[in-house]
Amino acid sequence: MTEQRSSALAGRERIRPDRPEWAAGDIPPHRRPLPLITRDALTVPTARPTHDRLAALDGERHVGTWTPEVAGLRERGAAIRRETLPDLEKYLQQLTGNVERNGGVVHRAATPADARAAIEQIARENGVRLAVKSKSMATEEIHLNTHLTAQGIEVVETDLGEYIVQLADERPSHIVAPALHKSRQDVADLFGQLAGDEVSGDPDDLAAFARTRLRADFKAAGMGISGVNFAAADTGTLAIVTNEGNADMVTSQPRIHVAVMTVEKVIPRFADLGVLIPLLCDAATKQRVSVYQTLVNGPRREGESDGPEQLHLVILDNGRTKALGTPQEEVLACIRCGNCQIACPVYRTVGGGHPYSAVYGGPIGAVLSPLLGEPGSDSDLPFLSSLCGACHDACPVKIPIPDLLVNLRAEHERAQPTASVSRAGWRAWSLAWRTETGFRATMAAARLAGRLLPDRVLARLPGPGRGWARGRALPALREAGAFRRWFRDRTKTPSGTRRQG
Repeated sequence: MTEQRSSALAGRERIRPDRPEWAAGDIPPHRRPLPLITRDALTVPTARPTHDRLAALDGERHVGTWTPEVAGLRERGAAIRRETLPDLEKYLQQLTGNVERNGGVVHRAATPADARAAIEQIARENGVRLAVKSKSMATEEIHLNTHLTAQGIEVVETDLGEYIVQLADERPSHIVAPALHKSRQDVADLFGQLAGDEVSGDPDDLAAFARTRLRADFKAAGMGISGVNFAAADTGTLAIVTNEGNADMVTSQPRIHVAVMTVEKVIPRFADLGVLIPLLCDAATKQRVSVYQTLVNGPRREGESDGPEQLHLVILDNGRTKALGTPQEEVLACIRCGNCQIACPVYRTVGGGHPYSAVYGGPIGAVLSPLLGEPGSDSDLPFLSSLCGACHDACPVKIPIPDLLVNLRAEHERAQPTASVSRAGWRAWSLAWRTETGFRATMAAARLAGRLLPDRVLARLPGPGRGWARGRALPALREAGAFRRWFRDRTKTPSGTRRQG
């Protein structure tokens, strides 16, 4: 079939994106300080509804609790995901050999630019003008859509949530549920702008609208692009887990299938899918198993009626192998379930993943993002956490996320130009508060300052403190020590002495 323009994106010029700059599909190259973004995020109209939706989901699913059956899978899954890490290259070589024996072509990409160049070359050599995509965080990481579009190649997201955020010119807000920050009415309004007519907010009508728009593109596209949930080294099988069936269409209808995976997605054995897929489904959506499991074993063979003529596997590193042999290599065990995001009170409060200003938001993003790309980028994300430990409880493969966040915080602080000044300040504060006299003296000084100086003056701390105070709301200093006074009064007996115990 001759390639044509996308029917799914027809009318997109009528859409007027309604979102902050930091939620855009393309992350601004020089983002504002993180405290200022998160402060603004609390004022976005969708923040409170998104928080309530996530909190209800957290309660309904009892994130962080495991049935005896799943607890057993969790132990086995954690072991499987760490089995490849001591010798990751060996398993990648085994995977590469088996994919090639199955008729596929493997491209190793050290950087996002390498991955984009490989995919662009495949498209150009085959005259591709329209590509359809199933859900893939790896392609978000390399900003593939923007790159191919700039080369004159239309790219259409076919996962419903990804289609919604593509039309809205936003990044996915969640690893599994990209549009969780949008209500049904938000989606109906978006589809109405696309169609130039009113669209019902009924879920079935919204799904039917997207299905009708996307159907022609599956057949018209010259290239299908997918992610990879797991890649079995011993067979060369690529496993893709979805609930909509669009991955089946993306991997079978276009004449070329390009699968993009990050290096840690390789697993030792095909049989391990029997543990990892149910574990992923339980953690991601509380299903025993997802609706579709697409297993790709190469391009179409002689005598087969469907499947692509070509299969290309792009394996992306982007700084991950540098974490091997360090405490941070634990993050490479992640199976991208998004469970830690739902469990995280900070992620819920700021309204999802956009305020992190990175491809990966939430606890897992705060650990993974600083390891990717240029050294020092996103190094402040680990501070966007309360260290409550809910993410560790929610992780199906038992990644010690709080420990990794603390490690990265320490690295960030050591790299700051004012690190020595900051350490001296905290050391002085520690010495002062080691004694009751020092504590009482600082509280008295704070109360006096709060009563004598206006709040706007107190907010402008001197020297390095000014940078720290930006985007932070200082407490009312005139009330310093109020809780301790209240507690002391509450524990007094009628005779005026303190209660014991």
